[in-house]
Amino acid sequence: MKILAIGDFHGRLPVKLKKLAKGIDLVISLGDYCPFNYRKIWFKHCYGKDVELWEVIGKKKVREFVLKDLEAGEKVLKSLNNLGVPVISIIGNLDYANLNDQYLEDKWLKNNGWRWYEQDFFSKIIKKYKNIHRFDYAYTQFNGMTFVGGFGHTTPGNVKSEAYRRHRVILDKIFKMFKKENKEGKVFFIFHNMPYDCKLDKIDIKTSYGKRLKGHSGSKITRRIIDRYQPVLAIGGHIHENDGKCKIGKTLVLNPGAAVDGKCCVVDFDTERGKIKRVKFLK
Repeated sequence: MKILAIGDFHGRLPVKLKKLAKGIDLVISLGDYCPFNYRKIWFKHCYGKDVELWEVIGKKKVREFVLKDLEAGEKVLKSLNNLGVPVISIIGNLDYANLNDQYLEDKWLKNNGWRWYEQDFFSKIIKKYKNIHRFDYAYTQFNGMTFVGGFGHTTPGNVKSEAYRRHRVILDKIFKMFKKENKEGKVFFIFHNMPYDCKLDKIDIKTSYGKRLKGHSGSKITRRIIDRYQPVLAIGGHIHENDGKCKIGKTLVLNPGAAVDGKCCVVDFDTERGKIKRVKFLK
């Protein structure tokens, strides 16, 4: 089975990546379809602060930004849907899906939120595209393989929080359902952010919006699941700077890089033996 792993589109799917679908059995999409076109203004007013952008520049302007983002993200979904290859997808942190495994959205909204902005836009959009199946915090199966979907938000997260516990329990239940298959090398773990404290989540960059980001920035819930269940393959993205691979125990972890930069990877997998035959990174 040949798998194309691709994510972090940020509003575009390069033509050369579309051509790769020929000869591919399955596409795994790691989310971040939308470009976050108001990134600079958000970081200027909101990064590290207890304030929402609409409280600074007004709801009308933010609504315009969001609708523009969603339009660009949907164009990517449409392109993936038209590849003629089955696509399974988890979401990214920029996809307006109202999923957060760092804190409980419903409690936060009760005190601070603007409900229009925090609604689940993504679920309504993806339903239009019948060739794409979403499976974050769920599982899906294809060609004898089981794919468990996580998420992993933008920072490590608080392991003692209720949100962490709630989402960890979901993943624990799924992996226990497929304990036998996991031992046979027939379970993949798919997520958005890299596992915490590994080669692929360590960054030291000066951003275009004037902030310096340094240290391990992966997800602790993702790392916890890999440590505990050791699936044969784990695939995520989010951190554009760290495309590549590493091992966590027996698990091979892949970050195919950002599609917006023309990057992805192809995995050739032996489904009968539960073995990875080859991983090719494309740039």
